[in-house]
Amino acid sequence: MLFFRKRAEMPSPDQILPGRSTPLPTAERHFVNGHEIKGPYPDGIETVVFGLGCFWGAERKFWQLGDGVYATAVGYAGGTTPNPTYEETCSGLTGHNEVVLVAYDPTLISFGALLKTFWESHDPTQGMRQGNDVGTQYRSGIYLPDGDPRRAEAEASGDAYAAALKARGYGPITTEIRDGGPFYFAEEYHQQYLAKNPGGYCGLGGTGVSCPVGIGIAAE
Repeated sequence: MLFFRKRAEMPSPDQILPGRSTPLPTAERHFVNGHEIKGPYPDGIETVVFGLGCFWGAERKFWQLGDGVYATAVGYAGGTTPNPTYEETCSGLTGHNEVVLVAYDPTLISFGALLKTFWESHDPTQGMRQGNDVGTQYRSGIYLPDGDPRRAEAEASGDAYAAALKARGYGPITTEIRDGGPFYFAEEYHQQYLAKNPGGYCGLGGTGVSCPVGIGIAAE
């Protein structure tokens, strides 16, 4: 990922960038499977937004899960600035996180399996960074609307993984599990970046600790 000014604290309200009223141009179809990334999705498809560091590598973790994942897209969420650019997000003055939108079929892959992939694909104890990637846009997060019944499952999975990490000497998790507000699609060149550029940068690295949640395939 590119390197900009590194901020390890969230911006104050008077620092927030104004953004813009119109969405950024982005891809229409998924580079890997050809599905529409912006929807509307087929009946029965559910969505969730994850933040786990560099969104190039994070997105690949989820599309590689196979047919149960209908589409993935990278973007920005969890902050304030409307329709931010990548450069604005990396400045630390939008409050947004680099995130992945996962559209999935719960009859083919469980939410628990997505949570397991999320937890095991990064170190959720690092605060405003992942490895050498430092900044508020690299924080760990699970974003679901208020009142979503999956929120309880996400929180329980966090408790379970926190216990597993503590047993291996890690500190407490810093993952935020909350409503992330609107999801803003990132610019077209970021979508499925590592499929288009297989040798591209990916700074993600897990802890090596297995997450004791998720069964992979949903029950029929």
